[in-house]
Amino acid sequence: MPIELPPGSAAYSKDAPPANSRQLLTLFLLFLLGLGITIAIASWIAGVIVWLLPANIEQQLGRAIVPAFEAQAQPSATQDTLNVLLNRLEGHLPEAQRTWKAGEARDYQVIYVPDETVNALAIPGDRVIIYQGLLAEVESENELMMVLGHELGHFANRDHLRGLSRGLLVRLSVGAFFGDLGSLGAIASNSISSLSNAQFSQQQEKQADEIGLTLLTQEYNHAAGATDFFARLEAQKKQLPNLAILASHPPSEARVQQLEDLIDERGYQLKDKAPLPDAIENATNKPAVSDQP
Repeated sequence: MPIELPPGSAAYSKDAPPANSRQLLTLFLLFLLGLGITIAIASWIAGVIVWLLPANIEQQLGRAIVPAFEAQAQPSATQDTLNVLLNRLEGHLPEAQRTWKAGEARDYQVIYVPDETVNALAIPGDRVIIYQGLLAEVESENELMMVLGHELGHFANRDHLRGLSRGLLVRLSVGAFFGDLGSLGAIASNSISSLSNAQFSQQQEKQADEIGLTLLTQEYNHAAGATDFFARLEAQKKQLPNLAILASHPPSEARVQQLEDLIDERGYQLKDKAPLPDAIENATNKPAVSDQP
C-alpha cells in the first residue's frame, strides 16, 4: 500500500537529498550576480539611449516633469534675476547647444524654489532648478554663475537624461528579474523625485565643471569664483542641513583640485569678483521681527 505524504511536504531519497547550506549560498550568490549583471546592462543601455533620443521626446519628458517643480516655485524678482544671469551664460554656448537639431532655439530657464535645500539640478525641458538654500550659501555673482554654468554643462552632456533613463531602465529590469513589473505609472512618478538625487559620475561632474569654468571665464574674462562654492560646502558639510548637493555629487574636495589644476593649465587669471545682485541677496535675508502685535 503506497504511503501518502501530507500536503506541502516534499519527498526525497538518498539519490536526491535536500539542498545543503553551501548549495543554497551558491544559488543566492548566482542570483545576486545575475541581478548585478542585469542592472549593469540596463545602465549601459541608458548611456547609449540618451544620445539617440530625438528632441521631441526630450521636450515631451519636460512637459511631464517640469510642472511638478513649477508647483513648488515662487515667481519673483529672484527668479527673474536668475534667468537674466542664465541668459548671459547661454549667450556664450556654442550654436549646437543653443538649438535643437531641427534648428529650433532651446529655451533654458531657471525655476526658483523657496526651500532651504542646498541644491541645483538640470531637468528635461531645459529647466535649471535652484533652491533658496543654495542661494544662501553663495557669496558672489561669480560663484553663482559657476553653478549655473555647471548645470548648463549637464545639458550639453545630456546628463539630465542619463540619470532619468538609467533609473527607469534599472527599475524595469529589476521588476522583470523578479517577475513583477508593477505599475509603469508608479515607476514614472517615482522617477520625478529621483531626479533630485541623481548621482552623476566623477567624469560627468568633471565635464560639467569644465563647461561651467569656460562659460565663467568667457563672461568675466577671469576665473575668480570658480571653486569658492564647492570649497565652502566641503568645509561646512557637517554643519549644513539639507545638503542635497553633496548627496548627489562626488566629494567637493576632488572637484576643487581638478578645477584649480585646470585654471593653472589654461592660464586663467583671478580678479575681483562681482557682488551678488540685490534680488539674490534679498531672497536669503530673514525678514525683521516686528515688535508690534
